Amino acid sequence: MRIALLGAGHIGQTIARLLGATGDFEVTVVDRSADALARLQGDPVKTLRIETADPSALRDVLRGQDAVINALPYHLATLAATQALATGCHYFDLTEDVAATQSIMKLAEGAATAFMPQCGLAPGFIGIVAHHLARSFDSVIEVKMRVGALPAFPTNALKYNLTWSVDGLINEYCHPCEAIREGKLIEALPLEGMEHFSLDGTEYEAFNTSGGLGTLCDTWAGRVQTLDYKSVRYPGHRQLMKFLLEELQLNKDTETLKEIMRKSIPSTMQDVVLVFVTVSGQRGGSLVQEVFARKIFADRSETAPLSAIQITTAAGICAAVDLFRVGALPQRGFIRQEQVALPAFLANRFGAAYQQSRQVESIG
Repeated sequence: MRIALLGAGHIGQTIARLLGATGDFEVTVVDRSADALARLQGDPVKTLRIETADPSALRDVLRGQDAVINALPYHLATLAATQALATGCHYFDLTEDVAATQSIMKLAEGAATAFMPQCGLAPGFIGIVAHHLARSFDSVIEVKMRVGALPAFPTNALKYNLTWSVDGLINEYCHPCEAIREGKLIEALPLEGMEHFSLDGTEYEAFNTSGGLGTLCDTWAGRVQTLDYKSVRYPGHRQLMKFLLEELQLNKDTETLKEIMRKSIPSTMQDVVLVFVTVSGQRGGSLVQEVFARKIFADRSETAPLSAIQITTAAGICAAVDLFRVGALPQRGFIRQEQVALPAFLANRFGAAYQQSRQVESIG
């Protein structure tokens, strides 16, 4: 299968190496940065430098490819999907942006090719888990989805290190959040809905952020009383982010905030990803709750270290493409994450990364 992989950042490089190593994919990695592409030298992939925001340059690259994997910043998602449609390529991406996903859904209407956005961790794997659990109930009352990509050793006041895209992080902190309350679709405010919980004796906070639900609100409309998604952080993070975004009004100047964060908050490869889903409802005449909880840790290999967010995000989209390749997913139109069967995902050679994580036994 011929793949054009757009974006050679940390996640893009991981995707390229995973797919290229199998022999089942002929991968061409496309980026505007020669330095980023140079890091793939020696890997079993091709590289090509172009201006990735140029529609005509993208079209030229995509012609003759079977599929596009878009690992570019979220604001280029609609552009990339449009060029995929024009060149007859199947399309996969990692976007958490709600508006971009809605645009891609419209592009997919009547298309002869497949469009599957939101293939990462959240949205992505978290939605596959939640849908799988919810389907086992006679009637569903509540679905709670919680995900955190956190530094293993927090040392600063924000108790946070950069583990993924700053653009994506600020986007989810600044946009309205879809949710279902009392059976009705609502827009909740980002950084609100604060709650506290503990896993393995560590205290966490969680609050509303945008995009993590994917298309679940639409899929479960009229069938659930409460459905929401929140990001998990260490206690104190949300208060400082509210100060920056609201009191200092950096939500009106997000480019300055991104520059500050890139300069002042170190990135880290030593991270941990928390996945925590609870579903409650009626089954067999009884009120029942099911829980899925995992911790995925970074790979500390000296030769080829991988952060937990690289592992989980790349596993999500690689598994989606692999399942599509073997015909386990629809071959045209818009594909929702919840159309992926959780057992098939976990049995997949890439999705198995989530099986190798540690199940959390005690939640308080």
